[in-house]
Amino acid sequence: MTSIHKILRKYFIMGSQNCSMPPGEILKEAIAGGITAFQFREKGLGSLSGEAKLELGKELRNICKENQIPFFVNDDIELAESLQADGIHVGQDDLDVEEIRLRYPDFILGLSVSNSAEVNASPLHLVDYIGAGPIFATTTKDDAKQAVGTDWIASLRKDFPELPIVGIGGINTENANKVIKAGADGVAVISVITSAKDIKKTVKSL
Repeated sequence: MTSIHKILRKYFIMGSQNCSMPPGEILKEAIAGGITAFQFREKGLGSLSGEAKLELGKELRNICKENQIPFFVNDDIELAESLQADGIHVGQDDLDVEEIRLRYPDFILGLSVSNSAEVNASPLHLVDYIGAGPIFATTTKDDAKQAVGTDWIASLRKDFPELPIVGIGGINTENANKVIKAGADGVAVISVITSAKDIKKTVKSL
């Protein structure tokens, strides 16, 4: 598999609750535009559950598999196992990183961090990458924390020169380059793709 650093370059996150058109169509367009990884995040107001969630997950998993795009699941270990995901991404209040690593040593494991205290308290030696942010203010996630800015990315890169880092939160085609220049390996985005009039062009611009 491609190195984690390269996988993170254009990391697309989406669930049906983010979409105004069929999620599968959006994912195919995003892949055509050049995304390097996809995370299925079916969470929040209007999201699916049960069999409907599983069926959508299967559809999106198959699209990724056909196009050799790494497929991640957000915070649902059973779903990740059912869909034979390549990895799982968890937040600070989600599943225990040590338990996941013990049970699923082959998963690519990502962890969200929002400040230095979380970084210091996290078992970074057990994760494959961190999702740092929100870099800029965002309205996509109801529980988003205070924006940390690109200076924090630069600080993280200085402290952890080898750790794969993806910036997330409020990132768009105008500011993505600032996140990369600060030291992130890539950018993770949701609404900039799901709400784009021209998805392929948007992805290329990130």
